[in-house]
Amino acid sequence: VRKGKVKKSGEFPGDAEEQMHALGVPEWYIESCRKIAYLFPKAHAVAYVMMAFRIAWFKVHEPLAFYSAYFYRRSQKDGFDAEMMTGGADAVRRKINELKKKPDVTAKEEDLMTTLEAVYEFNMRGFEFAPIDLYKSDAVKFIITDDGRLLPPFVAISGLGEAAARDLQNCTKNGQTYISIEEVSAACPKVSQAHIEALKRLGALGEMPESSQINLFEGF
Repeated sequence: VRKGKVKKSGEFPGDAEEQMHALGVPEWYIESCRKIAYLFPKAHAVAYVMMAFRIAWFKVHEPLAFYSAYFYRRSQKDGFDAEMMTGGADAVRRKINELKKKPDVTAKEEDLMTTLEAVYEFNMRGFEFAPIDLYKSDAVKFIITDDGRLLPPFVAISGLGEAAARDLQNCTKNGQTYISIEEVSAACPKVSQAHIEALKRLGALGEMPESSQINLFEGF
């Protein structure tokens, strides 16, 4: 009844109607099955309200936990772009205004704007992101750091999917360290050159040199 299956199909499944008559189900109930397209019962409404209260409580009393979970969900839908969203409140506000002025905003840009507005709120509440770090970032989770910041995951980098993100995490999870970007690329085959360039722009690779080769003439 709740999802209007009888109204959509035009008939009751099998001998359901005959069984309802036999069991003394009121005629008004049977007729309502034919008319209701969607029913939102009180219990369903209560469940939504209870969930809303839980979310609101976390947003007020445990804001970093709230934003960590929220941005995680956005990143799972490719709705979080680390390069666009970790530059501070002014940069985020400029991007929001830029998108609002566009006459032909795409569905993806609208999705990004929703996240940008949440990031702006996050910044205005005094919170900030830690820079993505090759050795500290998780593949998919936003980590709350000891100094009260959020550390974005690798998957928050635009164009870097979960497979490549997990490859990056696996390359460092057992304490491995690398002396060059060349070594990182060799150890993480699912990470493309475009991903490496994004990691460099975000400062995730620190001062790591491009090559492991030693220049004998360096310093002369």
